[in-house]
Amino acid sequence: MPDLKISLITVTYNAGDTIKRCIESVLAQDHCDIQYIIIDGGSTDETLSIINSYKQRIQIFVSEPDKGIYDAMNKGIKFANGDIVGTLNADDVFAGTDVLSCVAAAFEQQNAPIVYGNLNYINLRGDVIRRWDAGEYKKGAFNWGWMPPHPTFYCRIELFERFGSYNIQYGTAADYELMVRFMHKNKMDAYYLNKLIIKMSLGGVSNKTFTNRLEAWKFDFKAMGNNGVFFPHLAIIFKPLRKLVQYI
Repeated sequence: MPDLKISLITVTYNAGDTIKRCIESVLAQDHCDIQYIIIDGGSTDETLSIINSYKQRIQIFVSEPDKGIYDAMNKGIKFANGDIVGTLNADDVFAGTDVLSCVAAAFEQQNAPIVYGNLNYINLRGDVIRRWDAGEYKKGAFNWGWMPPHPTFYCRIELFERFGSYNIQYGTAADYELMVRFMHKNKMDAYYLNKLIIKMSLGGVSNKTFTNRLEAWKFDFKAMGNNGVFFPHLAIIFKPLRKLVQYI
């Protein structure tokens, strides 16, 4: 069976400090069939010049204003022509050169519509601060606050055609809402690839301030309620508590 084609989307905005290592992480992958898509929100720093220096190896590059990260991801999905779609944030890197080949092999061997794996949070020195070993998905897990790490989430392209893309009305929880919609509401099987896939830089808009965190909880609760999570009040409590063990 030929290698599955993977459409990989990176969204950028003024990512001059990190975009170079992100791109080089993609170009170092040993998987032979990658459509690399970069959607930029109209950066005003050196991001565009850095991306242009790699333009011969980037299949799609668009720079224009957008309505935020998930609007940009939706733009990228519209350009995607691979069998599989995934994302790599502009300040993140793959954990090894074999990540995408392992993801593709999991899709082929397991015949799964969704594959996800593990993630490490790192600081500026590259030290591991938090380990997110996602664990195997079990039916009903979203009812108790479980979720896979979105940067490790890959799915077959037809899922977007069947169930829709990121809903920007959910704000910073749009990634969570999409995963709970695909896996919980529409009961798509997911295969847990027990492998470190992403090294993710610490930070994130939803966690920057207590006000942002409250806003994120509001969007999480809305996503749970609209996608049939049975215990949304309990889930909204357990969801952040699950993070505590990731620091051990």
